Amino acid sequence: MALLFSDREVAAVLDAGRTVDAMRAALLAAHRGQLVAPPRASAPLGGGRMVLTAGHLTGEWYGFRSYDTFGHPESEQLVVLHDGRTGAVRAVGVGTELGSRRTGGLGGVAVDALARPDAATLGVLGSGGQAWTQVWAAAAVRPLREVTVHSPTPAHRERFAARVRAELGVPARAVATPAGAVRDRDVVVLATTSPTPVFDVRDLAPGSHVTTVGFKQRGRAEFGTDLLDAADLLVTDSPAQAGAYDPPMLAALPPYAGRLVDLGAVLAGAAPGRAARDDVTVFCSVGLAGTEVFLLDRLVQLAAASAVV
Repeated sequence: MALLFSDREVAAVLDAGRTVDAMRAALLAAHRGQLVAPPRASAPLGGGRMVLTAGHLTGEWYGFRSYDTFGHPESEQLVVLHDGRTGAVRAVGVGTELGSRRTGGLGGVAVDALARPDAATLGVLGSGGQAWTQVWAAAAVRPLREVTVHSPTPAHRERFAARVRAELGVPARAVATPAGAVRDRDVVVLATTSPTPVFDVRDLAPGSHVTTVGFKQRGRAEFGTDLLDAADLLVTDSPAQAGAYDPPMLAALPPYAGRLVDLGAVLAGAAPGRAARDDVTVFCSVGLAGTEVFLLDRLVQLAAASAVV
């Protein structure tokens, strides 16, 4: 019988360290060709779309995630894990935690691989769920000394800073301007719904690492090409997905497309990572397909181990 996991079970078992470890394994599997992860597909349904991402870990499992873009406040995602040998459904995840945690986990892998080893300060623009899991995962790979957060609504950014202090034990403060959040930070996270640039790249400190989670396409992006120009290293978790955006993704357009490096290749040592302390590294998170299913499979393993104990 298939196991069913709600957000409650996901949150109880998948901590940040385990999630980052799983996403690192998924990126390496994709680089080796073991994780088959095509770009996402979508079906327009009038007023919204159904979106599907799928993956196949050869010889072990296959599965998919589906979600919609209708904008309903209680909309949930579905993740389904099939046994690769029998086709039987092994597990189903319902809710939003698997998707948000895997995105945070991918960002955590990027911070671990690309940020300076002594990175200890983080600035985040955005105060929603995606911003939270990025900070949550970053705190698992670097001993953060302080987090600064800016978003347009003062109450939201104050609440976010309070959550960082309470749940992560990291000093955090809300600030009134994007510059106040970004300036002099070792790591910067952009996790907004803004279709236009949200900060001035001149506020970035030398040697900073930037993770972008929000819109990043031509005509709607939370950053400008000035960030791509400033980057000494430009990385993504899925070059295939980066090239499949419609309209195109900024970093997949000339002259940037030739510079876009696969994070899995960096992890495997097949592509160079940070070369110098003052390098600016940029991670364009696009959502490697199959990673939610990968995380659900890891969740099944962890749940089984906990039951044995």
